[in-house]
Amino acid sequence: MALPQPKAYTEEAYYELPEEIRAELIDGQFYDMAAPSRVHQRILSELHITIGQYIREKGGSCEVYPAPFAVRLFPDDNKTIVEPDISVICDRRKLTDRGCTGAPDWIIEIVSPSTASHDYIRKLNLYAEAGVREYWIVNPADQSVYVYLLEGDGFRTTAYTFQDKIKVNIYDDLYIDFSSVL
Repeated sequence: MALPQPKAYTEEAYYELPEEIRAELIDGQFYDMAAPSRVHQRILSELHITIGQYIREKGGSCEVYPAPFAVRLFPDDNKTIVEPDISVICDRRKLTDRGCTGAPDWIIEIVSPSTASHDYIRKLNLYAEAGVREYWIVNPADQSVYVYLLEGDGFRTTAYTFQDKIKVNIYDDLYIDFSSVL
């Protein structure tokens, strides 16, 4: 006798969620997203402003979007839609009225205690598979930043602290100074 299988949801179900419910759809399964803390939101705001100002000052073609912003990582997969804390997209053809279809060039996730394994394991593997060029995991609790750079089919990792000035690798001259973020 076959074991019962969980229901697999699609993009249609994701967009039918009530507006007040935040969830991500990964491989057909919903994952609830807890309300972010004040520190989480402060870091998100500072990073969004810093990155946006840099792009504007340089006249860059990339666009930066804070959560909630729907990212369908794989154009042919309607069962995976994530909402990274920050998404930087340099190929404007990926932008749609609903968000982004295809891998952003740079994603930043700010870890909450309830989402740590989700960001460090599930999303890390998902982002590598999708071809995200640069992925940062910012952990306010231990004041660390892990920078993952795509090399081949996997990420190379470098660890930093909030006392470091961290180079953004998709740009030649952008550095984020985390000591000024908090």
